[in-house]
Amino acid sequence: MKTSLDLLSDIEILETIGELPPNISSICFDSRLAEKKSIFVAVKGMEADGHVFIDNALARGAIAVVYEKEDINKLPDIVYIRVRDSHAALAKLAQNFYDHPSRKLKLVGVTGTNGKTTTATLLYKLFRLLGYHTALISTIENKIDEETFPATHTTPNPVTLASFLDQAVARGCAYAFMECSSHAIDQKRVWGLKFAGAIFTNLTHDHLDYHKTIEAYAEAKKQLFDVLPENSFAVANQDDTKSVYILSETKAKKYFFSLKDASLKQSMDGLAIPYDGHIIQTKLIGTFNAYNIIGIYTIAKLLGVPEDKIISTIAQLVPPSGRLEFIKSKTGIYGIVDYAHTPDALENVLGTIREITPRHTRIITVVGCGGDRDKSKRRLMGKISVKLSDYTIFTSDNPRSENPNKILEDIIADLPTPNDKYECQVDRAKAIIIAVGLAKPGDIVLVAGKGHEDYQIIGKEKTHFSDGEELGKLFNKDL
Repeated sequence: MKTSLDLLSDIEILETIGELPPNISSICFDSRLAEKKSIFVAVKGMEADGHVFIDNALARGAIAVVYEKEDINKLPDIVYIRVRDSHAALAKLAQNFYDHPSRKLKLVGVTGTNGKTTTATLLYKLFRLLGYHTALISTIENKIDEETFPATHTTPNPVTLASFLDQAVARGCAYAFMECSSHAIDQKRVWGLKFAGAIFTNLTHDHLDYHKTIEAYAEAKKQLFDVLPENSFAVANQDDTKSVYILSETKAKKYFFSLKDASLKQSMDGLAIPYDGHIIQTKLIGTFNAYNIIGIYTIAKLLGVPEDKIISTIAQLVPPSGRLEFIKSKTGIYGIVDYAHTPDALENVLGTIREITPRHTRIITVVGCGGDRDKSKRRLMGKISVKLSDYTIFTSDNPRSENPNKILEDIIADLPTPNDKYECQVDRAKAIIIAVGLAKPGDIVLVAGKGHEDYQIIGKEKTHFSDGEELGKLFNKDL
């Protein structure tokens, strides 16, 4: 049974009223999840302030409140703990409550704009193929060995994260690979975790709706490496201009990888990557995936896996769901579903398709931009698609509360009109139908932006929608 000293270890406390009993039932930051003998942590979020819901949590049985604001109403027989930072306190409290599961396995964090999901997922698959009990925390799914748990965020909230890692340890996991989003790092969801190491993939234009500037975005990524312990490793893509800065203040041992002068051989069947005195074969395609593969090779090597085993196992790996997934119609039209939702990712995918297909191949792209998100990337996405595609149908991609027609206006704002290289169709299903209808045998229809996602958010309504399913329905018909 934990003492109050155990639960509050390493938390910066400004004031305490009362003393925690040893039999705390749970930690929560959503008052609706409060129960008898739980601790409620009042966290100020993007949309709501937990301090407003303290009374609700107490009414449900919470016996202690962790908070920041000085002027809250205090009731008798309740323990009040004022802290400097509720976000950090929540993360460390959760780790203390679950007895620090990250210390009982080797946890690797993956951060960057593009490649997080692919890198984390391939590391998970690599270590599973090598025979290890392994956990995955990613945008697409969370896994403990072969059991799948739904993923609601790229990086879960601190309580869910601590509980999940605790389950992974209980099931004998020796390794865990986790995507660390910039939001999660900035909101200190990963505070209190012990990382064996972390990898930085790249940094390009994204999430400026949240971070406001590219400098603040980079700083958020950097924080993950700033807190790594001395006995851990920090791996970075040296060919990214921000890599040196990202690792500049880490105490971990630094390792950089580069493909700047590598002579890659690639086709629709995969890549041959000369690196570290080896030729590494992979079924993945694209220069950006070559970086992902070298990243996982480096991490596996640092975790003690022999080089020959890494290379032979990498050859067996396939891309994660929604990452350059191919489908072929009865008439010979190729469809590709990819998660590319940033300017850099879209440029990489289109550039890769151009690089590995015959010159006469036509690329017809379906792409949009999300609503209530970074608006500054919309014009860039529009220009990139029109430049690198033969034809583009701009469409909706989770418009949320925004008018989808206004989003389309933003995307095409810098494009000449009229233009014979694009059109707009607000209905995503119809946009895919148009694209397939325009395609001829040998052409490629790229549906970009949603990848693995199986939903569309319009207003506040979330309905089922899958790019892969839509293509599949059309491709099974005689077109």
